[in-house]
Amino acid sequence: MRCLRVARRLGEITPVQVVTSFLGAHSVPPEYAGNADGYIDLICAEMLPAIAAAGLADAVDAYCETLAFSAAQVARVFQAARDHGLPVKLHADQLSDGGGAALAAEWGALSADHLEYASASGIDALAIAGTTAVLLPGAYYFLRETQTPPVQHLRDAGVPMAIATDMNPGSSPTYSLLLMLNMACVLFGLTPEEALIGATRVGARALGLDDRGTLEVGRRADLVLWDIEHPRDLSCRVGGNPCRAVIIGGAHVHASALVQRK
Repeated sequence: MRCLRVARRLGEITPVQVVTSFLGAHSVPPEYAGNADGYIDLICAEMLPAIAAAGLADAVDAYCETLAFSAAQVARVFQAARDHGLPVKLHADQLSDGGGAALAAEWGALSADHLEYASASGIDALAIAGTTAVLLPGAYYFLRETQTPPVQHLRDAGVPMAIATDMNPGSSPTYSLLLMLNMACVLFGLTPEEALIGATRVGARALGLDDRGTLEVGRRADLVLWDIEHPRDLSCRVGGNPCRAVIIGGAHVHASALVQRK
């Protein structure tokens, strides 16, 4: 709850809108070693009700994997989230095919992250459910994985593909979304257009934000001005940042305001 309060506060004191996810069901804490079900009980009976009552989370995210939680355990968390009116997201099929993609689809998840080992049937289920696939090339690179997400099947099935940093100290310590555009193209085989759309329009979709992500009359004016000759330059360069201006909600924001405002 402390982390979520900090995230909410950052959204209040900076120009950036912060969307929060409760990540309690991502690993079993040491005090619950050997008792994952007991920890799920705690999440469902105490953590989620308190977080929902305080309005700290915009979504509930779980990790379905052999080293994390089973599909049955995740389903309990998702049911509790639904009971409190919160949408769900899932880290799925990152290290093995545990049926995570199908599970995300079954619960109508906003997004399913990673998906390196997602099955063909799981991808087809995502397409039917309208769940967004979030590709995380930084984690793939940092963990030295060898199996890439089934991008062609995602394309063929019509599953929208978002691109994100997965910024965290354990498996993807990067702040650079531009670097992720490059990696998505070089490592995963996306086109520059797919990568750019994945970081903008589809990224907004993965967060449940349907009022932004494209340059259109009536949409929220969140945009960046780049000193480049062609949009593909954003995913071609390795290193450097050609950003010249940031506009959030229609207002010009100096880059220093994002880090210096108290």
